[in-house]
Amino acid sequence: MTTGMLRDDALKGKTIIVTGGGTGLGKSMTRYFLQLGANVTICSRRQAVLDQTAEELTQEVSNTAGAGQILAVACDVRKPEEIENVLARTIERFGRIDGLLNNSAGNFISPTERLSYKAFDTIVDIVLRGTYYFTLAVGKYWIDNQIRGTVLNISTTYATTGSGYVVPSAVAKGGALIMTRSLAAEWGKYGIRLNAIAPGPFPTKGAWERLFPEPLIKMMDPVSRIPLKRVGEHQELANLAAFLLSDFSGFITGECITIDGGEVLMAGEFNHLEQVSNEQWDVIEQTIKQANRASKKEGQE
Repeated sequence: MTTGMLRDDALKGKTIIVTGGGTGLGKSMTRYFLQLGANVTICSRRQAVLDQTAEELTQEVSNTAGAGQILAVACDVRKPEEIENVLARTIERFGRIDGLLNNSAGNFISPTERLSYKAFDTIVDIVLRGTYYFTLAVGKYWIDNQIRGTVLNISTTYATTGSGYVVPSAVAKGGALIMTRSLAAEWGKYGIRLNAIAPGPFPTKGAWERLFPEPLIKMMDPVSRIPLKRVGEHQELANLAAFLLSDFSGFITGECITIDGGEVLMAGEFNHLEQVSNEQWDVIEQTIKQANRASKKEGQE
């Protein structure tokens, strides 16, 4: 069981916005930021899910000395006016913004020829446009107010290598990574840093079921492709994220750090799916659709 790696006050006095913060990895990273003293605004599309997470995390950190406070604001990252509302609410509550964690995502596996235009647009709009819109809004605020802020984008290992069967995500994540590096060069003069993390398999209820549905796991165990022969623990990712948002990483910008147990060394993450037959894809797609329906019913992102 991995423990927190930074000292207890590593993020004290900072305010961080976390998109996709209501569930999964976003929730786990938010928990650690609060424990380290940061005030955190979490946002996603479902206010009820955010409220539940805010209440739960507030209780969890209630006995942690110096823990930060949490604010929940519903936001569709594809809509700039809703992003501006998140910024305004955050500044009203906490006085300023110091960090942005772009964690909102959407992904599923499919042969590209089976995808609709809408499926492609949905992923690109959330992952690429949403990341750009939020980064631009916060960046303008920092430049106008002479704040040396930090952006951290959750990328993926195949953003640089490419990978079959996740083409919309690869396109979107690849674009977001290039944006990260481009703005690191452009905004460095303002003291603004931008970095990214490329996680490998970190199981979450919603995303894991869409990327590794049960029929696929029965055919090919994803863990067997990882040199360290295990999946990642949420705290391991939270440790890295907290470090990159803290002042300890003040001379790091434009970087994408991979945390995947060595999986990227085994070539494109989903390229092995060429072994799956059309009939097996039919079964997999039905399983993914069932997982999507269950996630919506349970309020997962």
